[in-house]
Amino acid sequence: MPNTATTARAAAIMEQPGSWRIVDVEPGEPRAGEVLVRFRAAGLCHSDAHAASGAMPVSRLPLIGGHEGAGVVEEVGPGVDRLAPGDRVAAQFVPTCGRCPNCRRGRMNMCDLAVFGLAGSMPDGTYRARVGGREAGQMTMLGTFAERAVVPQYSLVPIPGDVSFEAAALVSCGVLTGWGSAVNAAGVEAGDTVIVMGTGGVGMNALQGAAARGAAHVIAVDPVPFKQEAARGFGATAAFGTMAEAADHARLATGGQGADSAIVCVGNLEPGHVAEAVAAIGRGSTVVVTGIGDASEVGLPISLWELAMTEKRIQGTLYGTHTPGDGIPRLLEMYKAGRLKLDELITRRYKLDEIGAAYEDLHAGRIIRGVVLHGDEDGAG
Repeated sequence: MPNTATTARAAAIMEQPGSWRIVDVEPGEPRAGEVLVRFRAAGLCHSDAHAASGAMPVSRLPLIGGHEGAGVVEEVGPGVDRLAPGDRVAAQFVPTCGRCPNCRRGRMNMCDLAVFGLAGSMPDGTYRARVGGREAGQMTMLGTFAERAVVPQYSLVPIPGDVSFEAAALVSCGVLTGWGSAVNAAGVEAGDTVIVMGTGGVGMNALQGAAARGAAHVIAVDPVPFKQEAARGFGATAAFGTMAEAADHARLATGGQGADSAIVCVGNLEPGHVAEAVAAIGRGSTVVVTGIGDASEVGLPISLWELAMTEKRIQGTLYGTHTPGDGIPRLLEMYKAGRLKLDELITRRYKLDEIGAAYEDLHAGRIIRGVVLHGDEDGAG
């Protein structure tokens, strides 16, 4: 079946730092192990904003943005054995080849192919998309801000026919990352006291995960009043504007011990955020660092003596320490059963032409999660 999608519209950055521009892109032909996807919905994540600002270095410009999305397979290349045309799929921003050392050890969220995602190329190191005749990178080998894109089959997960593309797009990054930050990385247990710092599209799902695991006190921290209020609908038992207030509340709830875990989901992470989280937890407890900041930022203003003497732990997490091919369908089943809130995460829907305004809303704290809908689609199944 020939590729009839010779051009598509996309949002791309042409330089760093740069703003999102709507461009015409040639998605290219799928080669061995690759598929052509028509994306229907794409979520707005801070990671793409970091690429635009230059805080996250990229290897290839232009760069087509977007790594949170869902759509339909239109064409498959030679050797594709996981997917077929017509399949409904969600993107996974870390591929899972199943063969590399990390995949064989069960750490599929750290698949070795992810290094190509950072470069924006395909697993063979080459590029498929072209913008203005130039080879273009695709954010994490995906580029969900494009109406159509060629991506590796390893970067897609089949989804049920009775969930919307919007819901699947959200689970493909922010929901799975936030949920896993609480359930996997923090290891929240029944009766725990948990602080979640930053309640955007990731943090709200850390709240949901902590609540689902039976945490007694789920404390949200966000400077934006509407997010503090919204957090209560996602499982927060208390919400504050500052980490100092949240830490005091945690100590009152635990007889002065401090929180069992603090999950840092700030969109623009700074070393001081981690230090505040370390100060808020009790002895033998864990800080989970989920948010990302400038890649050049180094160093934490914490006491190494205290770190050793209290056995506090700082734990990073990628994709919520999930196997995405397993976690995405499981969370979608929870959503179908009414046990996971997804639709409530969407504050506003945007057209592709509105992506600049969408990121202005994100940076201003006006949305929990925004979703870009491609074309005239409504994001439904």
